[in-house]
Amino acid sequence: MVAKMPVVASSYTVEDQRRMSAARNYFAWQAAMVKPALGRRVVEVGCGIGNFTGFLFDRELVVALDSEPDCLAELQQRFPGRRNLHPICGEATDLRGLASFRPDSCVCLNVLEHVSDDRAALRQMASILPGGGKIALLLPAFPALFGPMDHNLGHHRRYRRRGVAALAKDAGLLIETLRYMNLPGFFGWWTNSHILKRQEQSPLQIRIFDRCLVPVLSRLEKFAPPPFGQSVFAVLQKP
Repeated sequence: MVAKMPVVASSYTVEDQRRMSAARNYFAWQAAMVKPALGRRVVEVGCGIGNFTGFLFDRELVVALDSEPDCLAELQQRFPGRRNLHPICGEATDLRGLASFRPDSCVCLNVLEHVSDDRAALRQMASILPGGGKIALLLPAFPALFGPMDHNLGHHRRYRRRGVAALAKDAGLLIETLRYMNLPGFFGWWTNSHILKRQEQSPLQIRIFDRCLVPVLSRLEKFAPPPFGQSVFAVLQKP
């Protein structure tokens, strides 16, 4: 089952996302894993300020959904004049209005952990897709890693593969891919959470990870998925 943590208000701010925007190699790694699963008409659930959105502009349609107007305003400033981009302010647990865009896939990266009712959010994603439509998820892994940074980022939980499998089953989805990723990140997050007691991510750590580790990791883990890692990656399909 998915491990539940005490419910906290989301505090993943624009500033947090700006800090992560320096991790260009990391987002490119995500894109290499995610994009093969996506169709031509994509809903990005929890787009934030667009750190990943920019990788989707080769698609026919990108509906970028977020609950924070400040994030959407910054996204539009970053990507002006994109005719295939449709920013929408809304909640992950109520996507009914997006069915009119006729999406064929959803991507939701490091977002479900911020949603108190993650089951409802996943069911909503499935509800707006046709049969054969796919959902790509990236989630923080292992409840044992939960620490001050998770709390301050507004995380409700961290996940194991079996918990994600249970979520998929509950939403009536089939599992195409379900694997851990970023093995060194497991030890880094543990150290930050339980030894250093960090309250927020270090810009220096982000730069070192992105520049030195990600280029190697993205190649190694493509051929040999690790037995555990900092994150869970899943591709789910609607029957």
